[in-house]
Amino acid sequence: MIKSLKARKSELADVGYELKILSEKTPTGFEADAFASKLRASNLYPLKPTHIDTLQINVGKMCNQTCKHCHVDAGPDRKEIMTQETMQHCLDVIKNHSFATIDLTGGAPEMNPNFRWFVEEIRKIDKRVNIIVRCNLTIIVANPSYNDLPDFFRNNNIEVTSSLPYFTAMRTDSQRGEGVFEKSIRALKMLNEVGYGREGSGLILNLVYNPSGAFLPGSQESLQQEFKKKLKEPYHIVFNQLFTITNLPISRFLDYLLASGNFEGYMEKLITSYNPVAAEGVMCRNTISVGWDGALYDCDFNQMLELKVETPGQHISKWNTEPLTHREIQVNQHCFGCTAGAGSSCGGATA
Repeated sequence: MIKSLKARKSELADVGYELKILSEKTPTGFEADAFASKLRASNLYPLKPTHIDTLQINVGKMCNQTCKHCHVDAGPDRKEIMTQETMQHCLDVIKNHSFATIDLTGGAPEMNPNFRWFVEEIRKIDKRVNIIVRCNLTIIVANPSYNDLPDFFRNNNIEVTSSLPYFTAMRTDSQRGEGVFEKSIRALKMLNEVGYGREGSGLILNLVYNPSGAFLPGSQESLQQEFKKKLKEPYHIVFNQLFTITNLPISRFLDYLLASGNFEGYMEKLITSYNPVAAEGVMCRNTISVGWDGALYDCDFNQMLELKVETPGQHISKWNTEPLTHREIQVNQHCFGCTAGAGSSCGGATA
């Protein structure tokens, strides 16, 4: 059995294990700081924010699924859960900063015991802010206590963004676990029934596709058309947009790359596919990521590598807009995942 990164980190007593792999195993012919070099050539180094209009909040790593490619290493055994006190610090920041989007993620964010309270408090503060919940779909049908989530989402005007690796059971279940596709279809139908994804409803339902192996996603537009066709017949499911996301070489996907001997080949593919236009639009330039414990990061991926923002007061309780807006964004080799080809972000392709 392949040991998880978490187990190997414990053995090595080295929280920087993943970063060492990324720097020490750079493919032959590329500099150890290849990403920074690419940014310099694109006149983007040091990488700086353009503005801050999105607050992405990870409310916990607990999840009812254990997906093979999860960059969060989430699962049922994870105990990291954002407390109501930390949520209140987030609410205080939301009150005093004009965000366009509040992006709630996990794990399965709905498993946080204060999730619904948190959503309702955000909505009380700002009736118009776009609240995104990154729902894994199966949580809706996992337990009767979650069956009313579609109604809760609708009542609070939530944008639902859900991962669906493919429109067939075989490829979905191989990545996310046996029976996940069937449960996801049931959940999508429940969301459609309350209006999500339907034209004119105003209730946004997006799907997220990420590749099942060591390759880049195809054209977002082409995949969206294919997903819409395959889900419409025979399942009668509709949705708004499909977002393609590149797998970044961290956590469980790094496990897979190392165990399968694909690491250097995949990294070379990412590096040679670098797109300066995609680099200009990376999500860390307009987003701050908040960890389950309130720590601040440039993005969700830096959060998993424990690369905090390089500003004083690296916690949501010490939020200071001025230095955060003018900070230098921390970069490393994993950042090639967001700048390869058409680019990749939590909102899909960037170029």
